[in-house]
Amino acid sequence: MKTDNRPWYWIPVLNFASGLPYAIIISVSVIMYKNLGINNEDIGIYTSLLYLPWVIKPLWSPFIDLYSTKRKWFLSMQLLISLAFLIVGLTIPLSNFFVISLAVFWVAAFASASNDVASDGFYMLALEKDQQSFFLGIRSTFYRLSMLTGNGLMVFIAGYLEQEYGDKQKAWSYTMVVVGVIMTVITVYNYFSTPKTEAKIVDTKTESVANKSFAAVFATFFQKKQIGLALAFILLFRLGESQLLKMLTPFLIDPVTAGGMGLTTQDVGVIYGTFGVIALTVGGILGGIVISRDGLGKWMLPMILAMHLPIIGFILLSHFHPGSVLYVYATVIAEQFGYGFGFAAFMMYLIYVADGESKTSHYSIATGFMALGMMLPGMLSGYIQEYLGYGNFFIWVFLATIPGLILSRFLIFPAEFGKKSEQE
Repeated sequence: MKTDNRPWYWIPVLNFASGLPYAIIISVSVIMYKNLGINNEDIGIYTSLLYLPWVIKPLWSPFIDLYSTKRKWFLSMQLLISLAFLIVGLTIPLSNFFVISLAVFWVAAFASASNDVASDGFYMLALEKDQQSFFLGIRSTFYRLSMLTGNGLMVFIAGYLEQEYGDKQKAWSYTMVVVGVIMTVITVYNYFSTPKTEAKIVDTKTESVANKSFAAVFATFFQKKQIGLALAFILLFRLGESQLLKMLTPFLIDPVTAGGMGLTTQDVGVIYGTFGVIALTVGGILGGIVISRDGLGKWMLPMILAMHLPIIGFILLSHFHPGSVLYVYATVIAEQFGYGFGFAAFMMYLIYVADGESKTSHYSIATGFMALGMMLPGMLSGYIQEYLGYGNFFIWVFLATIPGLILSRFLIFPAEFGKKSEQE
């Protein structure tokens, strides 16, 4: 029985294993290269390209769906990621470390994107639908916690080692080795904690899987009901958020004379690392619980509004610049709670879109479109902010949430999708 899979033992760590590599490859690499003397132009071009595997992962996700089990895939990929980070740590002292480390990061990026595909598929195969909806909030929360670990704790360790040794190369070399060791420990834990019941599912499907092809798996996604509208919604739902995420930290740190809030990096760390984490955790868990109780239909609109309305707080901050930091705390707490609570609805809708045969590949295609919808607006956000200024930029970001909101009202899905069945 799927319900005997003890999901509390493996879901948190499995999702942590998805977020940590992403944070290191996409965000922490920028800080590392900057500290090691790489110019901004090279950092911008080459670290942005590291995002590409998450956008194009639907192209190879059918192979993960067709061959072997999802469990074997994510364990193999996590082991490869662990080795990649260890190798990056060892290459940093070399004279040509930039080219070598980028190549290894590319390998880690493709492995991490593949790990995401396999983990998402395993989650959908190993749990009943009511369990999936319940654990949506837990998944989202631990993914975000892993991002905070990468962007916060790992960077803090690197900064501490820089002060301790007075050598940035040695500091970042040791930090990357630490990340590799952490990923190795996570991989070993996932080997022992994740259930093997998926093998039974695969055995019953061997014949039908053998008859499927890459093209057929890919094509069936675009034959789903309302697929045009669904893809438009997936691409546009995070149009505002994708720009907000890129410019929010600069806004908080920039001086008031430049339109920012003038906070220190330590201030931002405290706000997001304590109260923000608590709000995110509570919101994420609550989002999963209410969908599991009532179904997606009742909560889709309230959750979308909960996710986007806190942007009004940043509009007010950017226009009035209140002297007390408490206003910033209140706004960030509302934004993080709304994100944790509201994103559960979007994830549940992606599960609905992917439902059916080849759900792993189809979920991957859906998240690939989501990544594209995040990447392109995010790339332009700096130019837009510079042109508009922070005050008008946040107004624009708020307006950018409207297309996704309008499209959501035309989506057709079972109102009780994700609801826990009465007999359980």
